[in-house]
Amino acid sequence: MLNVGQLNEGVVLDHIEAGKAMDIYHHLGLGKLDSVVAIIKNVPSNKMGKKDIIKIETSLEDVDLDILGYIDNNITVNIVKGGNIVEKKNLTLPQKITNVLHCKNPRCITSIEQELEHVFILTDAKKRVYRCAYCEEKHN
Repeated sequence: MLNVGQLNEGVVLDHIEAGKAMDIYHHLGLGKLDSVVAIIKNVPSNKMGKKDIIKIETSLEDVDLDILGYIDNNITVNIVKGGNIVEKKNLTLPQKITNVLHCKNPRCITSIEQELEHVFILTDAKKRVYRCAYCEEKHN
C-alpha cells in the first residue's frame, strides 16, 4: 500500500475523475508554484470506483476555483490547517471564466486584439454551455 504523507497546511483536491489530475495540474499552473505538490492517481473509491487526488502545500489564494469548477464541478476542495481539514468547499460551474477558453470565431474581436482577455459567460448550466462575452459564439 502506498502511503502519502499528511499535509499540515494547504489544499487537498479530492474526488477528481480518475485520469484528470494532470490536466488540473497544468490548468492551475501548479508546476510554477514553489510548493510541494503530490498527485495520487487511480485511488480506490467507494463513491467513484477510482479517483485522483492532488495535495498542494499552499494557500487557497494560489488555486483558481473557477478553473476547477469549469473542469469538474464535482471536485471537493479541502482546506487543511494544523494537519486537520478545517473547511470543505464544493464547486459549482462559474458564471464567468477568463482566459481558460479561447473563442474560435475568426470574426471575434479577440482574434484581432491579441491582448484582449478571452471571457466566456455561462448561458446554460444544465448543458454546460459557455458563450463568448464579445461575439456570443458557443464554446464546444
